Amino acid sequence: MNKHRVICLLIIVGFIAYSAFAFNDSVTPYVTFAQAKATQSAVQVKGTLAGSQITQAGDGRSIRFMLRDDAGEEAAVVYRGVQPDGLEQATGIVAIGKYSGGEFQADKLLVKCPSKYQGSVNQ
Repeated sequence: MNKHRVICLLIIVGFIAYSAFAFNDSVTPYVTFAQAKATQSAVQVKGTLAGSQITQAGDGRSIRFMLRDDAGEEAAVVYRGVQPDGLEQATGIVAIGKYSGGEFQADKLLVKCPSKYQGSVNQ
């Protein structure tokens, strides 16, 4: 009976340790481009579109644009995937990925579009 309790306790402790490690590994902090350059892990950079030029690669599988972070620094972002709807009109963009080779390589893009109800107050 005592042996079963020890085994159950070890299983529970192992599960808790694994869960904590998996959660910590999946958390990606918000940083500036300067901080993203200094780390090797995946991060989130929040900002706005700098300029209006969004170029698409010849293969049609990636896009490139300039993003201005909250600190005012601009950097090129390369996203391999289909261009999200509303990217040109976005009021905020979050690029999730790593800084590599002088560009931010985004694995995911989150786009905040202006509300269609914004400014439509009837009086």
